Amino acid sequence: MHEDVLAWEEHVEKELKGKKVEALDWETPEGIKVKPLYTSEDLEGLEHLNSLPGFAPFVRGPYASMYPGRPWTIRQYAGFSTAKESNAFYKKNLAAGQKGLSVAFDLATHRGYDSDNPRVSGDVGKAGVAIDSVEDMKVLFDGIPLDKMSVSMTMNGAVIPILAGYIVAGEEQGVKSEQLAGTIQNDILKEYLTRNTYIYPPEPSMRIIADIIGYCSKNMPRFNTVSISGYHMAEAGANCVLQTGYTIADGLEYVKAAIGSGLKVDQFAPRLSFFFGIGMNFFMNIAMLRAARFLWNEAMQAFKPENEKSCMLRTHCQTSGWSLTEQDPYNNIVRTTIECMAAALGETQSLHTNSFDEAIGLPTEFSSRIARNTQIIVQQESQICRAIDPLAGSYFVESLTGSIISGAREIMKEVKEAGGMAKAISAGIPQRRIEEAAVRTQARIELVEDVIVGENKFRIDEKTEIPVREISGEVLEQQVAMLKEIKKKRDNGAVEKVLGKITKAAEADGNLLEIAVEAMRLRATIGEVSDAMEKVFGRFETKAEIISNVYASAYGENERFQSVKKQVEAFEAKNGRRPRIFCSKMGQDGHDRGLKVVASALSDLGFDVDISPMFQTPEEAAKMAIENDVHVVGVSSLAAGHKTLVPMLVEELKKQGNPNIKVTVGGVIPHQDYDDLFKAGAKAVFGPGTNILDEAEKILSIIE
Repeated sequence: MHEDVLAWEEHVEKELKGKKVEALDWETPEGIKVKPLYTSEDLEGLEHLNSLPGFAPFVRGPYASMYPGRPWTIRQYAGFSTAKESNAFYKKNLAAGQKGLSVAFDLATHRGYDSDNPRVSGDVGKAGVAIDSVEDMKVLFDGIPLDKMSVSMTMNGAVIPILAGYIVAGEEQGVKSEQLAGTIQNDILKEYLTRNTYIYPPEPSMRIIADIIGYCSKNMPRFNTVSISGYHMAEAGANCVLQTGYTIADGLEYVKAAIGSGLKVDQFAPRLSFFFGIGMNFFMNIAMLRAARFLWNEAMQAFKPENEKSCMLRTHCQTSGWSLTEQDPYNNIVRTTIECMAAALGETQSLHTNSFDEAIGLPTEFSSRIARNTQIIVQQESQICRAIDPLAGSYFVESLTGSIISGAREIMKEVKEAGGMAKAISAGIPQRRIEEAAVRTQARIELVEDVIVGENKFRIDEKTEIPVREISGEVLEQQVAMLKEIKKKRDNGAVEKVLGKITKAAEADGNLLEIAVEAMRLRATIGEVSDAMEKVFGRFETKAEIISNVYASAYGENERFQSVKKQVEAFEAKNGRRPRIFCSKMGQDGHDRGLKVVASALSDLGFDVDISPMFQTPEEAAKMAIENDVHVVGVSSLAAGHKTLVPMLVEELKKQGNPNIKVTVGGVIPHQDYDDLFKAGAKAVFGPGTNILDEAEKILSIIE
């Protein structure tokens, strides 16, 4: 083989006019060196080879028959507006070939607030369905038999009342809890790490997870109690190695918590599931899923399980939302197809494919149909379901799988040395690594080291106008009216009594989910059950930090970067201080990747940058901006709340005595909303894919 490779290298040098083979090498964002040629020599010493599907270490899939026996489940993560509208949407999707439900809740629900809470006026029904009580849950699943339908619910913060409401909705449909099948995400650690839809501090949140695992292990044998999520890490900037290492580390923390609560590993571990995000590096993402199965099996040996299913990593996947672009958006259909193929070739158990318009707003029925049909076409027409793990034995894929195993082990070792994932998160270790990766990615895109077709290369001048789903302000009114009606009809004395039981259980002992089921039967609301626990647990708050010198080091002496820095210096020389910006997250939108990346980049360019606490009201944001004496407030919006929150912020700045502070808006904002934002007083709108150097120059021009 060695002589053959030398002969190949000579051919390459001739073809490339003397250029050495090493010139074709490439390094992935994970730091993995990719060669142009792989041979059998690259498989030497790899420990994950030669397994069969359905057998440990499960690299080739958790089940023996895999897709030839049963293809992956086609899911569609969806929810918006009211339960009635979402129910109609679900029924259409199921009739069109979808096989399972994945419920998206609005941000108010995620954060344990009822729709009539003044903190959530801009969030109700916007980025998911509004659920305030069992009555909403019953409407959500009306006509959908819960004894026959697998239901996945992405819920972490308000997981106790939501799961309790689902159980009661099933009861009132005539379905016993032991008949319910599906998954509750219930993965709170990643919320502190990336997504931020937490409610309580880590310690009581881990107790909640243990209570859910305990209740479901006893009463809901068909239900997956935790979906350990790497997806949101990937969306926040984690590469495949970081996503794998931290996801497995999260899972181990939950296993320890459940065992610490008195359960034996085989009582609950077979019902744990995982959730991975699939991006555009096709082979790397395939290898990631194979590596994750190996690592989970390896890590679980420490708990001495007797049931092999305790070591079997089963996963749902979702194609990347972050990889979708506003520019030339129909390109996103191709991106999603590539990511769909990667998930399938990595042997996922279920899959959601994102819609091409999600860089702009909520998907429409038209875009959702294309996303769903992408899976159906791949499943039905590509023939990839005819063989199990068809890329097994590929020199390249097996080498990448080994590299991810090695890299993720190092990440897991760092977490272990920190005392476990909860302590590592408290120390900010994984947050920093993910945020640094996100800032590096932004710089690579702007420097066109990573090509995004239609955004930083092969751009077209014309704008592609596509329909965007609008959520009516009537949703808030409807939810508030329903809450009033429920509270008028129920036995309020009985509700108060059971809420008191929840608070006592939070203080001492007792299964919180079991008592919450009682509360939801009596028509307690999501907010009331959450508040009953908050009296004991409190609400968790975190502070964002700026990652310094990562963006600047990626640019180095780049001429454009240095030019913008000089403009910032010129502003300081003229005005006696540096330009100061307050980067704000208002409402309950916890997705802060964009805010952190922009804040860190502007800081490296010489701006004074303040970052708001999460979940501010417009009143709080205006007060903090004035106190910090900023030139501009940069509002980050990814969850459709901008049309409500930005006008409120502008009015608050006037009301509190400093209308001269400028307001800019960035994030997932449809072009048709720009005029409304300008009329409301915004001075600039930065849509998805905006180059931060362009953004910095625009801000300087606004505040001159």
